[in-house]
Amino acid sequence: MKNIQHLIALPCIFLTLLSCGIYTVSPSALGNVKTIAIPLFDNQSTESGLREQLSDRLSQAFVTDNTLKVVPEQQADGILRGSVISYSREPYTYSKSEVVSEYKSVIGVKVEFVNRRSQKVIWEEANMSNWGTYDAVSETENDGKSRAIDKLVEDILNKTVKGW
Repeated sequence: MKNIQHLIALPCIFLTLLSCGIYTVSPSALGNVKTIAIPLFDNQSTESGLREQLSDRLSQAFVTDNTLKVVPEQQADGILRGSVISYSREPYTYSKSEVVSEYKSVIGVKVEFVNRRSQKVIWEEANMSNWGTYDAVSETENDGKSRAIDKLVEDILNKTVKGW
């Protein structure tokens, strides 16, 4: 009986260890792209300051991620270009007395990632958006904008380096 348990346990342990391989992300779409430039985004919205915040946060995120090295445009294999195309603020939640308790800041962007050498578009999104909320009493609209930018940065980074 003990031998049968060992015979069953050994293959299970082996299969478990085998499934614990190293997970790496290397999307084939990146090909030989090892460096990236992130020029200042355009602003087609009526809200000032968003393009600078988004471009800066994207650069910081790519430096932290370290999958692609951030370099000047002339040295880059890939270029991440974009435009802030919309910004809106709208009520998100209301109190029992029908007073706004939270607002929602929504930022829309157009983004493309291009192989600089071949000029081929690796990926593009004509209308990528995300949002962040902020408390109407204890926070400011900038808090909502910042949360929306954080989510957009994560979306753009994942789409670029992980292909999601």
